[in-house]
Amino acid sequence: MKNNKTNTIQRRIVEFSPGKDPFEKARHKNSRRWIFSHLLFKSNKFFVLTVLFTTVLTSNINSIISVLIGNLINDLFWGNNSTLIYYALTILVLSIFSPILRMISFALREIIAHRMERDCRREFYSNLLGKSQSFHEQIQIGELMALATNDVRMLNFLISPGISLIFESFTALVIPLIYIILFFPFQLTLAPVVFAVLFLISLRSYVRKMAPISWRLRGFFGGMNATLNETLTGIEVVKATVQEGGELEKYLLNASGYRDAFIDQGKVQAKYIPFLILALTITFGLAHAIALNFILGDLIFPIGSIIGYLALLRQLRFPTQISLFVFAMVRVAITSAQRLINLMNRETEIDENVEGVTKPLEGSIKFEDVSFTYPGSDKPVLNNINLEVKPGQTVAIVGTTGSGKTTLTKLISRLYDIDKGKILIDDIDIRDYTLKSLRSQISYIEQDVFLFSDSILNNISFGRTSSIEKIIQVAKEAQAHDFISQLSEEYDSEVGERGVQLSGGERQRIAIARAFLSDPRILVLDDSTSSIDSNTEDKIQRAIRNIQKDRTTLLITHRLSQIRWADLIIVLKRGEISAMGTHDDLLLTSEEYQKIFIKKFDVDIDQLIKQEEDA
Repeated sequence: MKNNKTNTIQRRIVEFSPGKDPFEKARHKNSRRWIFSHLLFKSNKFFVLTVLFTTVLTSNINSIISVLIGNLINDLFWGNNSTLIYYALTILVLSIFSPILRMISFALREIIAHRMERDCRREFYSNLLGKSQSFHEQIQIGELMALATNDVRMLNFLISPGISLIFESFTALVIPLIYIILFFPFQLTLAPVVFAVLFLISLRSYVRKMAPISWRLRGFFGGMNATLNETLTGIEVVKATVQEGGELEKYLLNASGYRDAFIDQGKVQAKYIPFLILALTITFGLAHAIALNFILGDLIFPIGSIIGYLALLRQLRFPTQISLFVFAMVRVAITSAQRLINLMNRETEIDENVEGVTKPLEGSIKFEDVSFTYPGSDKPVLNNINLEVKPGQTVAIVGTTGSGKTTLTKLISRLYDIDKGKILIDDIDIRDYTLKSLRSQISYIEQDVFLFSDSILNNISFGRTSSIEKIIQVAKEAQAHDFISQLSEEYDSEVGERGVQLSGGERQRIAIARAFLSDPRILVLDDSTSSIDSNTEDKIQRAIRNIQKDRTTLLITHRLSQIRWADLIIVLKRGEISAMGTHDDLLLTSEEYQKIFIKKFDVDIDQLIKQEEDA
């Protein structure tokens, strides 16, 4: 009961859910339950039943044909030619009907397989969107890409040809045995029964040996993708530091492991003993049948029956040959399924709180004894933060690197949940808001602006439905319209991956335009002009002053021109508030604040104060 309760709580905690998840319960059971929940989802049940029926019927038809051929030979052997046309037509009809059934079965299992891949891909992607920020910071993007592409693709192969061929092999193993029992002397069942037992034992051993190899294959494949993604993302740094050789070595290390795992798989497959068992079974079965023919006589067990019996035995070749590669494929696919489930079942800390508070924010912010430590770390980033910001205020946050400035602002929109204390917006705990309501009214403009590989128009309107006139208006307010108008396709111009075709200042202004369009009640500017030239900074400063009007603004910067006009300045030191006040007061009273500007401007504090007074 305790485990069930835990699973229920775990399933409820997501930052985003696209609606009801029909595979959630099965996902928290085991990989096989999850696979079958997809396999039997909605109309798939009808297709699965049809495939099972046609497969069983096809195997029966093939066995019947073997028996009929034996009977036909017997009749011809005894000179009874009157049944020739009957047997010939029956065998002809069955021989035509059998491939038609196989075509139907093949088409339906392909539909099931592609549906499963589609549903699993959607489930996995939705699950990733529902994970917390800390989750995405702890896992490599390349590993996620390998899971979302190759591992999900393996679930297609799991159905077709995987499970489909396994069932077809099972029918090809069992049904001929049934026909041997029904139509031939019971002594002849010895060879196929012994084969079936030895085949299943050796197959079980084969699958067990393949299991750890499958994990190694998928693990090294994920490692190759992670290394590739990381290297190409940071290719500028790699080339600048002449580390191409080192990155190649890292990639080849995973590639070598992937190759070695394949070699080990080949060694296991090379020792696949069912082929030997099958050869011995057919040889023994034929010898046994001929011996019975001499013992019982041609009248009881004629030569045609021996041929029919041998034809049924030869049908055992199909499950033997297919099992060599199909069980290896299924083992890898099940490993992929388990890898996907392990990641999807990983806990996330933040609940979207769909029944929480939904209302327009006024913008007051209050921290009450807030402490925070990043997941997986033992060192607190923030300690006992107490802070109150009134609606419409501009608050500058300053401090040395690692003092917790960015972390403090990220806590406001619940990118992380705090360890102790409370954060209130408009006197309501942020955990009581719906995530959508809270985050949609808070905008971040960071130094490293992220733009999607899309047009300028779509980047500005990201997440919003707006007219072109409104987009042009916010672009003008963000001082971005002039440079956009000079582009060949203006607002339809593509920005390239991560906005690579634009300068840093242009990306900043597009981000500001995007923030204007979202009309946030709380705005966070995180060192957004630190790497901008003075001419561009003037344009961005005008845009920032426009967007700050009537909004609560948190400003992380060391630019004196921005700090001095803040209503309140927070000085952070090692995760704690060292001082609060206005610029003039802190220059006189805060040693930490003085250090920041003495270091920045390389002047004596008395001289800096005099310069400020003169200004």
